[in-house]
Amino acid sequence: MQESIKPPVEVRYKEELEVLRNTDTGRRPENWRMSPMAVRTFILGSAQPVQYEGKEYHIEKKYFGNNALVERCIVTLAGNRGLMLVGEPGTAKTMLSELLSAAISGVSTNTIQGTAGTTEDMIKYSWNYALLLAKGPSREALVPAPLYVGMEKGILTRFEEITRTPAEIQDSLISVLSDKVLNVPELGDDGFLFARPGFNVIGTANTRDKGVNEMSSALKRRFNFETVMPVREVALEKQIILNEVRKLAGESGVKMDADEDVAELLASTYHELREGISSYGHRIDKPAAVMSTAEAVSVYYQTMLTGYYYGEGRMDVDCLVQNLVGAISKENKDDLDKVKGYFNTVIRDKSGKEGGLWKQYYEARKWLK
Repeated sequence: MQESIKPPVEVRYKEELEVLRNTDTGRRPENWRMSPMAVRTFILGSAQPVQYEGKEYHIEKKYFGNNALVERCIVTLAGNRGLMLVGEPGTAKTMLSELLSAAISGVSTNTIQGTAGTTEDMIKYSWNYALLLAKGPSREALVPAPLYVGMEKGILTRFEEITRTPAEIQDSLISVLSDKVLNVPELGDDGFLFARPGFNVIGTANTRDKGVNEMSSALKRRFNFETVMPVREVALEKQIILNEVRKLAGESGVKMDADEDVAELLASTYHELREGISSYGHRIDKPAAVMSTAEAVSVYYQTMLTGYYYGEGRMDVDCLVQNLVGAISKENKDDLDKVKGYFNTVIRDKSGKEGGLWKQYYEARKWLK
């Protein structure tokens, strides 16, 4: 079987999931693959190795954020209300929903990707029209969509970017979340699908999309909302960058180790531009662009690939700044002036006080054009 570019969570962490399922002794909601305690361990990692069949397995930490938020998410999904993850772009909402789905249901790919073109049949069901014409309305002719699949199998359905979809599509979820039943009128009296235990919906929404297709009050009441905040610590952001680029490099066959000093430099840059204040106390004009950890990972990995294929396996600071320019200026060209101001004050001072890589970084400001 061919390897995929990006295997789903349940494939990437297959061994960890199997170990946790087979050693799980906690209370388990009906139709869950593991208990809430084991789900927490899978996402947040274990301090001590897990013993299984005479071997020790270390469960790595996969989500670097608010531990209490993860616990609340798990408890919400064990109940009857849906879970809505909201926050700035790039705050790992999608990753968290994937981890939750893989641990609870064993599958993270039962997903609706919300867009302006999302229709009701993409959410609930459509028809195989050849069979429909030949045999009439029947379960055989019905093509289940993710919501139908989730209800039928008793697994989680992920709804990404829900506020990108038209209001009438969003509101089609209200009765399903309230009554846990989906009506297929074409099937007559046999057209009622009652959700099996284990079914629930995890939605995600970006706060930058607020006002695009605002969720109705009725739909909001069917969800518990959890706000996923950006990373607030430079050291933690650095660790996330290193972890993610190492995974990406491994999946792409890039045999080049991540440079921790460059990761710290980039994490500091993103943190200070996002917060609007430097570690030295300088006030900084914050760019309008999304200064997320996910964007920092993208900038670092792009620089890493350039170094691997063109730079004899070395990270190049000039290339880093060029990629930073591309990431920041894609939404608003005026942001470049703010970054120039940041380099001409904060990076200049760090260059003078700390030298080394910071000096190279300051000298690379020539690419801020």
